[in-house]
Amino acid sequence: MSKNIVVITGSPRKNGNSFAMTDAFIETVKKNGHTVTRFDAAEMNVAGCRACNTCFKTGKACSAGDDFNDVAPAIENADVVVLTMPLYWYTYPAQIKAVIDKFYSFFVGKRDVAGKDCAVLACCEEDDVSVMEGITFPCKHMTALVKWNYIGEVYVTNVNKAGDIAQTDGISRVKEFAEKI
Repeated sequence: MSKNIVVITGSPRKNGNSFAMTDAFIETVKKNGHTVTRFDAAEMNVAGCRACNTCFKTGKACSAGDDFNDVAPAIENADVVVLTMPLYWYTYPAQIKAVIDKFYSFFVGKRDVAGKDCAVLACCEEDDVSVMEGITFPCKHMTALVKWNYIGEVYVTNVNKAGDIAQTDGISRVKEFAEKI
């Protein structure tokens, strides 16, 4: 069965390692007949959530009127949401964090987005995968709050410079994960 997949990237570095992971994922799921909508958070104008709690009261997810209003309907129509990023200071990069923070609008606006699958693709320069806890912990709790199914992650360590991922098994692991979607 074909699925509608939303991919949100968090890297400001085009052609970096997390973009290579993203591209491999998208290529694989498209080959398998799924539809993909991609949002590159670093190229978008999404401000941090102001906690005004007026979500969806203007007919749009965020009454601040930024680019999250393009992301929200895609998420509402998605079967799967995939977040891709490099690890920055042991957590999400600011660019994708602003988008993720606005997932709050689904909760405040009482939008029924339950039942979606959510996954994470991330990389870091350190060799200890436990440093990814700053991504895993909040993502698992966020998905539980909006009643999504956290279906897993692919974490690649020991990558820093663009292209380093080619020296790892990261791309093959991403493709293997994507085959299961």
